[in-house]
Amino acid sequence: MTSDALIMRGVTRDYPVGTAFGRKQTLRALRGIDLTVGKGRTLGLVGESGCGKSTLAKILLGVEQASSGEVLVEGRPISGYGRLERAGLIQPVFQDPYSSLNPRMTVETLIAAPLAVRGIGDSALRRRRAREMAALVGLPDHLVSSYPSQLSGGQRQRVAIARALIGEPRILICDEPTSALDVSVQSQILNLLHRLKSELDLTMILISHNLAVVHHLADEVAVMYLGQIVESGPSAEVFARPRHPYTEALLKAVLPPRAGVRLPELGLEAEFPSPLRPPSGCAFHPRCRVADGLCAERAPERDGTNHSFRCHHPLGGGDQAAAMTTPETA
Repeated sequence: MTSDALIMRGVTRDYPVGTAFGRKQTLRALRGIDLTVGKGRTLGLVGESGCGKSTLAKILLGVEQASSGEVLVEGRPISGYGRLERAGLIQPVFQDPYSSLNPRMTVETLIAAPLAVRGIGDSALRRRRAREMAALVGLPDHLVSSYPSQLSGGQRQRVAIARALIGEPRILICDEPTSALDVSVQSQILNLLHRLKSELDLTMILISHNLAVVHHLADEVAVMYLGQIVESGPSAEVFARPRHPYTEALLKAVLPPRAGVRLPELGLEAEFPSPLRPPSGCAFHPRCRVADGLCAERAPERDGTNHSFRCHHPLGGGDQAAAMTTPETA
């Protein structure tokens, strides 16, 4: 039995798109993704909007198929799983808990829905399991007969988490699970996910633009830029000693300002490029403070093993992790 829950090798995802003049172009959302997530581990996936994080999640959920490459889930190709079998193994928690819940269903019915779809148990068993899951995620018993519109944002996200876990999946994919919530409840949901991951021995992929959240929860981190992973490794090491200039810029962007201290200069020299027209060589070179002619001519190979990166001129690393505190994780 493999010790890895998820493996991606050379995964690409292409979309045909039209232009204003009717010509067809190809948008490559993922460009050769190599990724491994060990069982019982939490991987944080970070990067700017449009870098491919959600596309990667859709492929892992089986919602979309890779254009090329290999995706293995617990040692088997993801295409070898049936729809219901895959749903019993991998479950998502989405960004907006209100839009992902049917407003016409009660909390009890929503949580029990995966069991009903898979034909597990009778209605009495499903109701009992739904109430048990509601209690596990911290929802009072009197709320199970309520509707989503009667709940707060944090309570709705607890419903979404209970629904995802009732079928006893082994892998949980959380796509920005707190970004739609008030700051006052974000830490509660993050702590809940951390507790459930430990208690239920879950493997988790945490997709977030907030590096402080990832630093708080993730064992490993993968930094994406324009459809490619540019740096990955143990969370504490990557945040303390970033080797890629893009990772360094992301870390600077989340450092909290202090009285009398100006916001740091990120060192990004240009706008995020269009994925329809990716730059030559290293995709990050037009925005990079250390780029030279080599970076524009040739894409860097992956360097390193446990802590890997794609950069012709890797940074020596600095101590960034000590400042990674925000109100939602403090």
